[in-house]
Amino acid sequence: MTYKYQKPTLFQALIPILFLIVALFINVGIFGDSALDGSNQILLILSGAVGALVALKLGMKWADIQQGVVKTISSAMASIIILLLIGSLAGTWLLSGVVPAMIYYGLQILNPTIFLFAACIVCAIVSVATGSSWTTAATVGIALIGIGKALGVHEGMIAGAVLSGAYFGDKMSPLSDTTNLAPAMAGTDLFTHIRYMAYTTVPSISIALIIFLILGFMQGGSGSVGETDAILTAISSKFNINGWLFIVPAVVVFLIVKKMPAIPAILIGALLGGVFALIFQPDIVKSVADWQGSSTEVTFVGLMKSLYGEISIITGNAMVDELLTSGGMYGMLNTVWLIISAMIFGGVMESSGLLKRIAESVMTRVRSQGSLVATTAGTTIFFNGTASDQYLAIVVPGRMYADMYKEKGLAPENLSRTLEDSGTVTSCLFPWNTCGAYHSGVLGVATGTYLPYAFFNLISPLMTITFAYLNIKIRKLKDNPEAAEE
Repeated sequence: MTYKYQKPTLFQALIPILFLIVALFINVGIFGDSALDGSNQILLILSGAVGALVALKLGMKWADIQQGVVKTISSAMASIIILLLIGSLAGTWLLSGVVPAMIYYGLQILNPTIFLFAACIVCAIVSVATGSSWTTAATVGIALIGIGKALGVHEGMIAGAVLSGAYFGDKMSPLSDTTNLAPAMAGTDLFTHIRYMAYTTVPSISIALIIFLILGFMQGGSGSVGETDAILTAISSKFNINGWLFIVPAVVVFLIVKKMPAIPAILIGALLGGVFALIFQPDIVKSVADWQGSSTEVTFVGLMKSLYGEISIITGNAMVDELLTSGGMYGMLNTVWLIISAMIFGGVMESSGLLKRIAESVMTRVRSQGSLVATTAGTTIFFNGTASDQYLAIVVPGRMYADMYKEKGLAPENLSRTLEDSGTVTSCLFPWNTCGAYHSGVLGVATGTYLPYAFFNLISPLMTITFAYLNIKIRKLKDNPEAAEE
């Protein structure tokens, strides 16, 4: 590995990260759950500034540092646009009655005992079909949070089940960007990668489902039949609930399955929600507007508010009123702020070569195939926590370790599987990572609250490391690929 500027020492490379770790520890201790309201963002920017000072000392020019930051932020722009549009989608889906309908029918189908198990399976199916954990969380995930709360299930458990299922599909669906990115970085093909991932992914999700089933029987939820009936009455008295409303989410899923890019698909979903609001909930549209004027003007204001701002549907039932709120596009701005701040830090660390220097020191300690896989897994998790982006957590280690896997006689699908088993699924476990910020913002559940219950995400890295040390399904490089170990 060559460096364009003076090569940093390991200590120099660790300075910004140590600063960030200590600063976040102090900050969270003082601010608690409100740390993401802005103080964490400031610390990420300050940590980036510390990294920039180290880079300047190594001879790097400010223009190059800035270019690296801008490049990194640019790579996250699609995610930011999706996040903003998801805010609008959530608003119109609430206004149109789509989310209330999901809660209404879900309460009649699901019960607290099997809820977590069923929620995980539903999200797994949707994420495989769409290839997106983000879309899954923002659609059925939001509805499941509402249903679970109404049933009295702990919100951390609900979010953990949602994300376990969502990330199962995110790493197994051929429509997923990370599922395509990992084999590209490792040097294998998409479907070989998916088939090889199944060896570790199926046991991981099976264990997670068993745990969710056990938790369901243990805690059962606190929602009573009386409470459920009261919620159903509150929703039905305010909204025109019917099966036609499910056309809206069905269209979005269909568009994504047909490989329409996420941005236009989500925008269509948000606008379609507005159309259905006009058709089925005209009175609610007018009440949300809270505006004096002609009927057309009032309707326009109501729809616009659902797209960009905070709206609340008041039913008289406190629990239902809490569920039936949306921040619209405005509600996503704090998360966007966090993502940009994280990208500033990640951009400085990557463009300066500081992350690469840290990874190099780790590579010198690799001795066996087990330690190589464990090191790869650890590096991807490390990048998720420092570079704050799952794509960097796949791309950088993929580039770094590809040659070493060949030197050890291991087929590239071992690397691609490890990248996804540890990089993709753990991205949502860090509150300052783009994925962690997104999911906590969309689901309304703090990262630290759902982390202990995101069993699939926690088990997957351990599973891939265990397979490597026990030499289970570790494919070797051979002259004849068809003769490789299955």
